[in-house]
Amino acid sequence: MCYIIITCRSMLWTLLSITSFMMILAAVTSPHWLVGYARHHGVSSIHLQGMKNDTTASQPASAPTPTNYNPADHSPDSHDGSEDGEDLYRPTLGIFNRCHKLHQFQFLSKRENCATFVTDFLLPDAQFPDAWKAALVFFGLAGVLLLGTCIAAVLSLCVRSMCGKSIFTLSGLVQSIAGLFCILGLVIYPAGWGSDKVKGYCGQFSGPFDMDNCYLGWSFFLCVVGTLLCFLCAVLSIKADASTSSHKVEEEVLEGKNLICVL
Repeated sequence: MCYIIITCRSMLWTLLSITSFMMILAAVTSPHWLVGYARHHGVSSIHLQGMKNDTTASQPASAPTPTNYNPADHSPDSHDGSEDGEDLYRPTLGIFNRCHKLHQFQFLSKRENCATFVTDFLLPDAQFPDAWKAALVFFGLAGVLLLGTCIAAVLSLCVRSMCGKSIFTLSGLVQSIAGLFCILGLVIYPAGWGSDKVKGYCGQFSGPFDMDNCYLGWSFFLCVVGTLLCFLCAVLSIKADASTSSHKVEEEVLEGKNLICVL
């Protein structure tokens, strides 16, 4: 006979398990891991530098610089707020995506453009840092494990053992492994700050574990909180297992109840 057992601890563990998975997923897929230095709306120095290099390579040395390019306007240290009545903004960079402002053409309002910059996982380190590739793999493994624990958490309402072991303790073990994968991803991630991609957002002096003019965005901290929550869920899984096999639950089972709710 199937018994549906719900306790405060098991319900808390289930909700936190789902929350930790959603937090890790939201953090990894959002483009707000790094916040770049302030610049004008429009084509940022990230793209203008590429335009300048392409122009230099394809035209004679006397070819003029693009008319809308002013190095002073795109220097990391030249702006802190606004100048000439024009607001500044800070582009953001994620593990595989980025956000920046587009031009304001005539009456079109300024809007933010977000998209992935990864077209191939085997892109060179300058375009897609190898450290970020490794971090993305670790976060992906953690996400798969956490998704499995979310499914197990829902099944734990009526299934309390798997392969002769408690579904709670098995899920807690998997959550701790997922947390370790997340820690590896968080530790490896700053090693990619020395790539040319990051220098376009943070300045030429950025390097591994040195973000120069950038600062960490909310996605990084969300991932940290989600990682800590993984370990908290691993601990709570032991309490959840004990709560579903308490004397109160056994008494409810002996009374013939199929739906058992214990505070």
